[in-house]
Amino acid sequence: MNATITTKPTELELPPRQPLSGRTCLVTGSSRGIGRGIARELGRHGATVIVNYRSSEGEAHAVADSITDSDADGTGHPVQADVTDRADVEAMSDAVHDECGPIDVLVNNAGITSDCTFANMSAEEWYRVFDVSLHGTFNCTKAFYDDLEAVDHGRIINISSVIGKQGNVGQANYAAAKSGLFGFTRSLALELADTGTTANCIAPGFTRTEMVKAIPDEIQDDLREDIPLERFATVEEIASLVRYLASEQSGYITGEVIDINGGIDL
Repeated sequence: MNATITTKPTELELPPRQPLSGRTCLVTGSSRGIGRGIARELGRHGATVIVNYRSSEGEAHAVADSITDSDADGTGHPVQADVTDRADVEAMSDAVHDECGPIDVLVNNAGITSDCTFANMSAEEWYRVFDVSLHGTFNCTKAFYDDLEAVDHGRIINISSVIGKQGNVGQANYAAAKSGLFGFTRSLALELADTGTTANCIAPGFTRTEMVKAIPDEIQDDLREDIPLERFATVEEIASLVRYLASEQSGYITGEVIDINGGIDL
């Protein structure tokens, strides 16, 4: 007698759910550099991504289009706003809510440098950096705070810098503004804890962006010598950490300043 082996019909295999599917994420200053990498990474994992820009309209639209046109389920929406301008940010909030509804994730990434030794630093150079890095973070968080407080899986992710922890010659303004994000983040984490929304801060080290690539080669070599891993971070490494913090799996992490700097502060 010939034995017949029967097998149970296999169920239709569905593609895995994108980990950020259904989430709406706003990334400030995301037309270039680290912000651009973050926006693309979130979109690649299924998020609806608001690509904020101040003046780089063409670049912002290119980032948004690259998200929407990819094979992932994410969509990109460019929205103009100067984060230092409260009225601009409120207008951005209205536009985002009209087009995409409330947000689940806010990534405060926008920042600038205006380097100068403190002895030669003008008040304008001091306040300009604070206006973007710290006051801009306040403006955007304030505008979307109700969204993030209402949802039980909201995420606030503030992008700081290793310079905020260890300082740097010629960057007293930048170091002070970026270190201010540490206390801001931890305070928000405490205030939002009973809602399920988390607040965390990422402090990247030197990262391979256009700004770092413009540094003379000999200075880049000196910088790498101070890094135990002997290289700069990639934008993708920073963006991957943001993506994890934006996901449901990170729900038990809050109030943290997470270093990603190759061990430069060891």
